[in-house]
Amino acid sequence: MKKFLFFAAALLMFAVPAANAQRVNTATELKKLEKVDVAAADAKKNTKAATWIARGKAYTDAYIVPTKELGRGVPLQVLQMNVGQPDAMVEGMLMGTPVVVLQYEYVDVYVNPQTYMIDGWDQKKAVKENIPQTAIESLAKAYELDPKQESKIAPIAQTLANALAQQGDALNSVNRTVDAADCFELAYRAQSVVPMVKADANNLYNAGMLMTVYASNATGDDAIAAYQRAENIFNEAIATGYADESGNIYYYLFHSYYGQKSLDAAKYLPLAKEALLTGIQKFPKNNTILDGLMQFYTAEEGVGDPAELVALVENSLKEDPTNYDLWFGRGRVYNALKNYDECVKSFKKCVELRPTEFEPNFYTGYFIVEKANAQVEALNSNTALSYEAYDAELAKINLVYAEAIPWLEKAFEIKPTDAGTVDFLNKLCFRLRDMDGMMDKYNKYHALYLQNQ
Repeated sequence: MKKFLFFAAALLMFAVPAANAQRVNTATELKKLEKVDVAAADAKKNTKAATWIARGKAYTDAYIVPTKELGRGVPLQVLQMNVGQPDAMVEGMLMGTPVVVLQYEYVDVYVNPQTYMIDGWDQKKAVKENIPQTAIESLAKAYELDPKQESKIAPIAQTLANALAQQGDALNSVNRTVDAADCFELAYRAQSVVPMVKADANNLYNAGMLMTVYASNATGDDAIAAYQRAENIFNEAIATGYADESGNIYYYLFHSYYGQKSLDAAKYLPLAKEALLTGIQKFPKNNTILDGLMQFYTAEEGVGDPAELVALVENSLKEDPTNYDLWFGRGRVYNALKNYDECVKSFKKCVELRPTEFEPNFYTGYFIVEKANAQVEALNSNTALSYEAYDAELAKINLVYAEAIPWLEKAFEIKPTDAGTVDFLNKLCFRLRDMDGMMDKYNKYHALYLQNQ
């Protein structure tokens, strides 16, 4: 409470020069929109591109005006000077972080009480309904009437798209998921009005991802409708040639299909499977897609055999036998199938292809340890063994553990700042401390481990 009172006092101090700051003049904005609407309805004027350009710009300006002065990191003093004093001020939370909420007519602005800067906002109303949609329709009509006006239309369309994307980001931060998705999709529609503006399909990806997230927390028809919308958005993005850097669009597309299986399992389960298979072909290192495939195959009877994944990767390797990512994916597939020998073989091939890189060396050692862990688990489940037989088998397994050390040490040599590798070697060498030379290694890596604490 003391921090809030201190913030309130600081706010009043900052607000002194802003007492007469201009607010959103709703009546003025509506008059501007009425004027361009009248022109658009006029039989003579509505055949001219200039009429629709003017309407598109007016609606774009009206969309932007409530949040024109807002942006993450804008200082409180600048906000107060440009927007004026809030109607009220309360304590609140933004993404789990305490904030002070400055309540204005059109927006709630979230200010960090430590830095006195804007962390986000929530627009509560607009000057008029469907403003961005009307702006997009107007600009599209202008281009339809006269494509030569593209250079005049393009900057307005891009300005609107930028504002929509920023608004989508802000609304997402306050959990208005559907509204945020609407903004990102409209940002793409605005950019698509004229060829001069390169439409960024990442806006479609964001919209589809948000709808998938929303659908996963919804129920009944509401969830189905959200999944259907996400499906259409993702497929439109993919049709443009888009894929995010890691390929997660295919994982979300899978969920958009899988979420509709109650409508028609015979239709949507194969589509869900195909989305994952396409994704893993294009992005063989994507663990999320791979894990999704393994879970899908085990959860849905009859959709396929996990061995299909092996065939998929093997066939791809026949065409491209030196593809590092495919070998990496092969190793992950075999690990999921608990075939540790083939898994390790895959990662050794990765080392062969990229001997001086940290990743393949580390994972070769890591999966050798996984192989040994599986052997220990199997040994411990065999209650029929005598103590002597158990100890003899455990000694053999320790030799497998020991095989991992050179690979992990190579990884450490390549990346000595990686604390995870040091921790791994520390624990592994301690386990094998009774073997020749292991106590010295343990002392080395334990000392490094302590340095990292």
